Amino acid sequence: MKQLISALVFGMIAIWGHVAAAQAIFVQIEAQPNLTGAQNRARAYAGSLPDVNGFRLGSGWYAVALGPYDESAAFARMQTLKARRAIPPDSFLVRQEEYSQQFWPVGANALAAPRITTPRTDSQTTALEQPVMPLVAPEESRAEALRSERNLSREEKFDLQIAMKWFGFYDGAIDAAFGPGTRNSMAAWQQANGFEPTGVLTTKQRAKLTGDYSAVIASLGMAPLRDDVAGIELEMPLAMVAFERYDPPFAHYQAIDDSGVTVLLISQHGDENTLLGLYDIMQTLEIVPLEGERTRRANRFTLTGQNARITSYTHAVLDNDEIKGFTLIWPTNDDARREVALNTMRDSFAPIAGVVLPDAYGDGALEQSIDLVSGLQIRRPQSSRSGFYVDARGMVLTTAEAVQGCSRITLDEVYEAQVVASDKTLGLALLQPSEPLAPIEFARFQPRVPRLKSEIAVSGYSFEGMLGAPTLTYGTLADIKGLRGENTMKRLALVATPGDAGGPVFDASGSVLGMLLPSEINSGKRLPDDVSFATDAPAIAEFLSNSGFSPAASDRLTPMAAEDLTVQAANLTVLVSCWE
Repeated sequence: MKQLISALVFGMIAIWGHVAAAQAIFVQIEAQPNLTGAQNRARAYAGSLPDVNGFRLGSGWYAVALGPYDESAAFARMQTLKARRAIPPDSFLVRQEEYSQQFWPVGANALAAPRITTPRTDSQTTALEQPVMPLVAPEESRAEALRSERNLSREEKFDLQIAMKWFGFYDGAIDAAFGPGTRNSMAAWQQANGFEPTGVLTTKQRAKLTGDYSAVIASLGMAPLRDDVAGIELEMPLAMVAFERYDPPFAHYQAIDDSGVTVLLISQHGDENTLLGLYDIMQTLEIVPLEGERTRRANRFTLTGQNARITSYTHAVLDNDEIKGFTLIWPTNDDARREVALNTMRDSFAPIAGVVLPDAYGDGALEQSIDLVSGLQIRRPQSSRSGFYVDARGMVLTTAEAVQGCSRITLDEVYEAQVVASDKTLGLALLQPSEPLAPIEFARFQPRVPRLKSEIAVSGYSFEGMLGAPTLTYGTLADIKGLRGENTMKRLALVATPGDAGGPVFDASGSVLGMLLPSEINSGKRLPDDVSFATDAPAIAEFLSNSGFSPAASDRLTPMAAEDLTVQAANLTVLVSCWE
């Protein structure tokens, strides 16, 4: 068996000898998508291995490699270090022609350096069979660690503070000054990782800290990207997103491997009005949560937002009739990695002048919907019901069911409102808008007892705002009390929808007889489709009076023309939306 292993080893070396006799050989141990990550990994390996070099690859990635060796030495070195678990098990041999510019160590040129050679002896070819002690550098004393620390560059000190801050041990300024705060943080990190808390990191500890940090950062896959259609260059987390489609004014980069991350590149021709329109539209999208800071200037805007699921950042700039920007959507509870990605994207963002995503792009086969803007979902309320103005200041009456459990209430999806009074027994809720309104019409209640079987009409948002205006639904007054004899209710012979609930019920004169209640009442029992109920005008008037408002009485006696009632209903009725 030993002879077979030796034969295989010599056979592989012979093959490399024919292919690469004229070239130096390197042992590639790692590749990183960005320069910072590669520098940190090279520095970490250099803490325990000699001959560590870093090179740029033709693909745009960065390699960490050992060498240069001749073919025999390279193979033996790789096998020995793999056996010691000092390098990754998937390390492999690379000819020097695969590498270009060297970035580590700074100023070195390993591609032109003499090769490390090792005689091919039996003892070397059987190194796999010999027990080998792990390649571990001896631990330094505190004095030795201080001496080695003095040789650190300012950038290396920055990196240590950044890494400690990332892992939650340091909250001071990133200033490369190792004062008491930094020392305490180092001691805390040492203790958490099973080391003596001296407050001074040894060479091996520094390599572990920066190496662990680099491994996490590498998971983002931050790498340069140039989108020649959108006309934008920047570094993006390419381990988290991949290009999906163009849907002007956006280039969509969607999540991969369930990362939950999305990036939109914004690119369009326009002026200040276009930028303002984009600012308004972006705030209607689900990807821009309502909670967050908004800033807008003549030539730029920034939107931030956060909810229980995502954190969103959007920035766009107008320059020379071109609007360029990006949106980053990131899952919540991953703030540290998001900050790294966002800062890198902001710092690297570079518009390509003269290149803008065309207004019409692609084959037109993308999904179309009134709930979508350029393929993005518009924010929709969890439910919408009807309501109506009850005074000249814009106070709105609606059903209590419409505003139950809402974190936010809007009127006509524009004005925010608060519940100032409610009565669950009557099913009423009174809303006050966030700013005084001046409605064209407000309810005038019928003080007289209506006639049975008389014609009535309900104004409501039957389709919960999809049509943008209320609909009149006609029926008759079936009874002046409820099924159990309730004298605060009226029974209607009318087919209503859930969206109509909260709307005003008119008699033939245009006076308000009551407010339509939801179809599921009386302990959740479902009524027949042609049976509806309304809280009547006297009960509403008493509710409003008890809430400090004086309801207006109607003095109308003659029937109102259908077209006039339609106009009055449109001016009086309000879309009440409940948001999560």
